[in-house]
Amino acid sequence: MTITYSCIANGRAVLAELALTGGSYQETAATVLKLVLLRAEPKTIIQMGSFVYHTVFIDGITYLCASDNALDTVTPSAFLKNMKYNKNQEDSLISALKSQVTDVKNVMTQNIDKILEREERLNIFTDRTDDLQTTAKESQKTRKILGRIWWKHFKKIIVITMAILLSVIIILLSTNVIPT
Repeated sequence: MTITYSCIANGRAVLAELALTGGSYQETAATVLKLVLLRAEPKTIIQMGSFVYHTVFIDGITYLCASDNALDTVTPSAFLKNMKYNKNQEDSLISALKSQVTDVKNVMTQNIDKILEREERLNIFTDRTDDLQTTAKESQKTRKILGRIWWKHFKKIIVITMAILLSVIIILLSTNVIPT
């Protein structure tokens, strides 16, 4: 039993093919692919002319091989299974790696976002602390200045009060309201 032709197709478009013997497999393969798409069954066996076409249909991809023995279904099935598994193993490994890379990228992006948010909050707190320190220093200066001004005014008030009292006493003495 010989597998004389094999191909991989997406829909009716043949992506890759190999013919071991001379012959016109393309027309028959196109007909078989059309039938496989119409049936949409995972596995089909179709006899056309002197060849038997075995197919496996997975996720829109058809794996097809032609054999010259209608009685042997084990060999073509094993061949197609090998094609399917070889492709899926590579795809699953690549998919797993891509998934891991995507997961790592997502975690890193989240961590960077968290760090940036924390830095922003720290900057806000630092600015507020600086503002509070500046305000406290200004308040202390203002209190000192107000204290100095108050004492100056207090001294002036005492001096003015003493002057008024002396003036009143002098006036009262001169008018003889207060007996001497």
